[in-house]
Amino acid sequence: MSIDLKTAAHVAKLARIKVEDEALPALAQEFNTILGFIEQLNEVDVEGVEPMVSVTPMRLKRRQDVVADGDYQDRILSNAPDAREGFFAVPKVVE
Repeated sequence: MSIDLKTAAHVAKLARIKVEDEALPALAQEFNTILGFIEQLNEVDVEGVEPMVSVTPMRLKRRQDVVADGDYQDRILSNAPDAREGFFAVPKVVE
């Protein structure tokens, strides 16, 4: 797959990045380099390779998912400028 100048400009517009016309060839070349690297990765045989989190074998620390304390709703909401029905009330920002 090859990225042309029109596609590079379109990607920049989608990303909301202002790219001058004289910089488009370099951007398209960067995209093509990245896509070439991805194509190389797709050629690697990973059959039988276990997914890993890190290059060193490690186990993530785990904890029990239990409620140790709680029931502070009234104390927390007492600091709110506006609280209704047990929730923080915020001004409407979308019309």
